Amino acid sequence: MEHKKGKVYLVGAGPGDPGLITLKGFRLLQMADVVIYDRLVHPEVLSEIPQTAEKLYVGKKCDHHTLPQDEINALMVAKAREGKLVVRLKGGDPFVFGRGAEEVLYLVEAGIAWEVVPGVTSATAVPAYAGIPITHREFCSMASIITGHETFSKDRSQLRYDLIAPNDSTLVILMGVTNLGKIVEELILHGRPPATPACIITWGTYPEQQVLTGTLGDIVEKKEAAALNPPGIIVIGEVVRLRERLIGKNIP
Repeated sequence: MEHKKGKVYLVGAGPGDPGLITLKGFRLLQMADVVIYDRLVHPEVLSEIPQTAEKLYVGKKCDHHTLPQDEINALMVAKAREGKLVVRLKGGDPFVFGRGAEEVLYLVEAGIAWEVVPGVTSATAVPAYAGIPITHREFCSMASIITGHETFSKDRSQLRYDLIAPNDSTLVILMGVTNLGKIVEELILHGRPPATPACIITWGTYPEQQVLTGTLGDIVEKKEAAALNPPGIIVIGEVVRLRERLIGKNIP
């Protein structure tokens, strides 16, 4: 009798709201033998996992990792080699700053069958829920998605702020709340005017969502006064001005 071959599906759970997981991702979740899931997956999504399935939490916070990445990789391979249908459930989209490509490369090297199921990325969904489109032909000619979770070694950024600052691009910065002060400093230093509209959205698409607007010149001070903490997304650019027009004066 031929041994059943396992397979790993990297499934994007979306940015938070349980209604934003794709239909394909939802169906795979209900078929899973093993679900290896991240921190920001909504409990309602997790409730759809069959009781017979093994649920393994491997979530990360900025100051604590349940499992190091190499152990997560090895765990996926081990479960697939048992002949299991493995769902690696990740927040947002697995291939947008989600280490999805790293995990797939590990699976490929181990000879494990895999498939990615894209998810709704927080880079577009969270601003949308806050009434901010990241593109608008009257305000910007492009949008850039940037990681804010970087190391500022010797007070120098690893990103090319000299390229991304002096233009009209909307900047959507993921995982940047902690480093907001240095990010703003780099943007202003490299040519983005301090009067540029800026917005912080924490817990986007959740009922706990908070939205704070300002400018590059005052957003850090406002963030500290409001005591906003991760997880959050930062949007910088003229499109932030559309929030009031789209949602109205009595905005949350």
